[in-house]
Amino acid sequence: MSTNHIEQLEQLGAVLNGHFQLTSGLHADTYIEKFRLLQQPSLTEKMCDEIAKKFAELEINTVAGPTTGGAILSFELARQLGVRSLVAESKKNGGREFRRGYEIGAGDRVLVIDDVLTTGGSVRDVIDAVKNAGAEAVGVAILVDRSGGSTEFGIPFHACITLEIETFLPTECPLCQTDIPVIKT
Repeated sequence: MSTNHIEQLEQLGAVLNGHFQLTSGLHADTYIEKFRLLQQPSLTEKMCDEIAKKFAELEINTVAGPTTGGAILSFELARQLGVRSLVAESKKNGGREFRRGYEIGAGDRVLVIDDVLTTGGSVRDVIDAVKNAGAEAVGVAILVDRSGGSTEFGIPFHACITLEIETFLPTECPLCQTDIPVIKT
């Protein structure tokens, strides 16, 4: 974990405090506004460089991320690695798939990247889409891991920043119990 990266997130105003409902449906008192980071190309480039160096030995030929933040990161990381970038889009019935002419299959060694990790649902959906297409997911990279390093994918994993931010089921959220208004992210 890089203290410098955390300081940069704070300077950008990307670390927000309050009462938030996350994409996962969980509640938290801290939210990482990833787009405050992703709107800074030089910082995004620096973090992707860290990831590229970490996974340099895996013979990656494809990088894939989920829409939307993962798409930006997939492009930048693929640019640095000199490989192609794919985007896994949400399916109507859940999960993700490759559409819009993205082709992936046997022989593809894919590094999955996303911006912020809470439960790992989006990343698992991309890994499943990679496997369903006959390719191999060989690693996972995350800019900010909110789970404190507790999420496992069964393949090499790297987070540029690891934070331990407590999350709550809505029915057990202490912020809800004190009637603090919730902000949907």
